[in-house]
Amino acid sequence: MTNDTGTFDPSQTIASDGFRIHPDDLAAIEHECGHFEQPQAACIEALKIVQRRHGWVPDGAIPAIASALGIATASVEGVATFYSLIFRQPVGRHVILLCDSSSCFLTGYDALREALVEQLGIGYGETSADGRFTLLPVCCLGACDRGPAMMIGEDTYGPVAPEDLSGLLEAYS
Repeated sequence: MTNDTGTFDPSQTIASDGFRIHPDDLAAIEHECGHFEQPQAACIEALKIVQRRHGWVPDGAIPAIASALGIATASVEGVATFYSLIFRQPVGRHVILLCDSSSCFLTGYDALREALVEQLGIGYGETSADGRFTLLPVCCLGACDRGPAMMIGEDTYGPVAPEDLSGLLEAYS
């Protein structure tokens, strides 16, 4: 956020709970703001920047990001709760997004979901005991021609058969 003299003031990005945005992240957020006329447009990128460092977006980050962008905390909270790839609670080292769209449903989603639940020992919204994986549904991965599809981190796979899972998951140790 800029102060009265128009210069960036990192001290204004400390939340009441003491959360501080890392200086490198503040610089990245300020850089993103330079791409847009309105600071609200940089909100998703700011959330992603914080999430990359922490693995999720802690509650204290919301007012700190709002301050960095110079927008209302409620605006950042609204984006953070709407956007499904912003995680508001701790997640495993690798997030698995399983597409449950109509295309994937028709091409084997149920069998793939059951195999994932069995292999990982967790259901949707849960993290494996070793902290390795969090399993989440997603309404579309844009891989309708490759269903059933899933995403691990930033890698999209499809079509995925239940017997493919062991090899895929092993690559994410």
